[in-house]
Amino acid sequence: MLKTRLTTGAVPLVAAVVLLGIFPATARADLTSDGDHETTGGSQGPIIDSAVGVARITYDPAEVGAGRGPTAAQTTWSPPACYYAPTHTPEEYQAYWDELSRDFYSSGNPQEDKDALRDSLEDSYGEDGEFPNYNIDRQGEGMFWRVVRNENHPDREAQYACETRTFWVDFGDPPPVDVPEVVDVEMLAELAYERIRVPDTAIEMNPGGAQTVNLATWVWLEQGEFEPVSVTASLDDYGLSATTTATPVGLSIEPGTGDAVTHPGSGECAIDAAAYREGAAGQEPPCGVTYLRSTPEGGAYELTASVRWEIAWEGSDGSGGTLPDGVFETTYDVTVDEVQTIVR
Repeated sequence: MLKTRLTTGAVPLVAAVVLLGIFPATARADLTSDGDHETTGGSQGPIIDSAVGVARITYDPAEVGAGRGPTAAQTTWSPPACYYAPTHTPEEYQAYWDELSRDFYSSGNPQEDKDALRDSLEDSYGEDGEFPNYNIDRQGEGMFWRVVRNENHPDREAQYACETRTFWVDFGDPPPVDVPEVVDVEMLAELAYERIRVPDTAIEMNPGGAQTVNLATWVWLEQGEFEPVSVTASLDDYGLSATTTATPVGLSIEPGTGDAVTHPGSGECAIDAAAYREGAAGQEPPCGVTYLRSTPEGGAYELTASVRWEIAWEGSDGSGGTLPDGVFETTYDVTVDEVQTIVR
C-alpha cells in the first residue's frame, strides 16, 4: 500500500492534486479541504513529494572533503532532518508548475481532477491569487521558500516532520520567525557542521610493531594533519552566513586492557603531544602506554585512540555559539611480547 500525506500552508490543493499525476490511474486519491492528501492503490511508481525543493545555500568549500563527518562521530548531535529554505525564483517557480501541470493535464486523469488543479492554480497564482502570476513582476526581489528534506538524515520519519508549505521572502528581509525549522543563521551553522570532514584518527607509535612488557610505547598524531577545519554556509541573496569550525583539542588513549598504565595516568593527552625522538628511550612519554602483561599467543589488545574536536560557529549577524563536540576514534590491534631487555 502506498500512502502519502501532505499538509500545506500556501497552495494547499495544488501539491495534492499534482501528486495524482505521479501515480498510475489505478491509484485512488482523496482530496480534503484542508490540503490533506492520501493515496492508496496498486501503484508501482515512487512516492514523490512535489513540495521538495533544492535549497539555495552555498558552501565554502563547495565540495565535501575527505575524512569523516559529525554523523560518524561519538556525539549526541544530528543534522537538521528537514527545513525551509529558498528554492525557486518566480520564473523558476512558474516553469516548475507549468511542467507539472502540463504533464498532469496530458495524462488520463479524470476531468474533475484537472479542473480542480486549474482552479487551485488560479486561486494561488491567478490575477487575484496569493502570488499573482507567480510574482513574476518581483523577479530579482525575493524567492519562494519551501520544505527541503535532508535525504542523508538517518531518520526517515524525521525527514517528513516538516509540513509541506510555500511562502515568499524578499531579499534582505529576515526569515519569518514564526515558521519552525526555517533556515536562519544558527541553522546555517548546523548545515555547515554537517559538511565538515576531519582526518581519520591515525596515530604513530614507537616502538612500531609488537610492543614489549614494561617498555613504554610513545603515541602521537602526525603533525600538520590535525588543524582546525571550517565550513561556511550562506544565503547570499539574504546576506546571511555562518562559519562553523572544528578544532582538535585532545587525544585520548585506551590501552584495551586493565594490565596497562597510560601516560599521563588519565589517558588524556595534548593534541600536539611530542613525537618520539632519538635518545628519549627510558623517558616517560608525554602520551603513551606501558603494557604490564603480554598478549596470549595469537591474541591482541585493542588500543583505541580518540581525537576530540570542539565545534564553534560565528554568524554574519554577530551571533555565535557552540555545537556538541565530535569524538572520532580508531582501534588498533596491539600484540605485546614478554621480553626483558631491548636495545633501541
